[in-house]
Amino acid sequence: MAGTITMSLSQRFDNDTHLPLDGGKMYFIVAGTTSTPQNAYQDSALTIPYPNPLTLDSGGNVPQLFFADGVIKVRITNSLGIQQLVQDNIQVTGASSGGGGGGGTVDPTTIIATGDMKVRYGTGVLAGFVRANGRTIGSAVSGASERANADCQALFEYLWNADANLAVSSGRGASSSADWAANKMMTLPDWRGRLIGALADMGNAATTSLTSTYFGSDPTVLGADGGTQSKALATSNLPPYTPAGSLSLSTSVSTGVTTTVSGTATVTSTVSNVVTGNAILSSNAAGGVNVQLQPPASVTSITSTGPISASATSTAGSSATTTGTFTGSAQGGTSAPVSVVQPTRLATVYLKL
Repeated sequence: MAGTITMSLSQRFDNDTHLPLDGGKMYFIVAGTTSTPQNAYQDSALTIPYPNPLTLDSGGNVPQLFFADGVIKVRITNSLGIQQLVQDNIQVTGASSGGGGGGGTVDPTTIIATGDMKVRYGTGVLAGFVRANGRTIGSAVSGASERANADCQALFEYLWNADANLAVSSGRGASSSADWAANKMMTLPDWRGRLIGALADMGNAATTSLTSTYFGSDPTVLGADGGTQSKALATSNLPPYTPAGSLSLSTSVSTGVTTTVSGTATVTSTVSNVVTGNAILSSNAAGGVNVQLQPPASVTSITSTGPISASATSTAGSSATTTGTFTGSAQGGTSAPVSVVQPTRLATVYLKL
């Protein structure tokens, strides 16, 4: 949306001569800055910018002025550069898309300002806003992808100064106004698929309810990105768990013994009535044999002894084999990540130009 200021269509006079401010210079400046340029436009669509500074006609007349909604600063000099007026935080009022209404001063703290975020139940582009989608904004010749128009200047410079992590095409220059004049592109914050959360400090000591351990990045940095829609559980995330089931065991034993005996013994043999010399043998009536020795015959007995060797050894062997089977209930599972998304309804996030 666009509006105007009370100086529009007015006549200016020189502070000293009190004559119309012929050839006076009117500078349009970003509110709160010393000299950062702010565009003024000839049309409510904010497509035809005035030169800055604007040169007043011979009657000191200010033409119809249009600005992006918000507040601006104006400085007026005469044709010699002598300052006539400086006014900061001038409210832009009378939005072009609105209807009629009464007068009065509008408190700038009660209306939406450049850089403010707005959630709208809808999609697509919205006049006076750009989507916070990570695309770019810039001047009409910048080639920006979300919006390339002169009405992006205020947001371009606001974001340039508010968040040094937002990328600027070909790198940041000396100042926001210098980069705007160089037709650079500013990357918008990217809220696609993201929820809005509060910084962990916001001017106070950082709270422990949001830390980098679980957020994944520094929660005290504007625009920091953290969190995830799913989480794969590690073993350390599981509770203590004792499996339940039964164990079946069986044992097989094999034993073998081998014995070998060895040792020594002494054996004595005796032969009696051994005839040595001459002897006459004859039969007798009883059917026996008579022995008649002839001298020098004699009868003796013979005794002999001899060793017998023996040994004994014994070997025993035993082996056992035990096998077991554990039987329990399968717990299943495929290690699939779990969802950590809170109940959510979606809309579009916009940033005020």
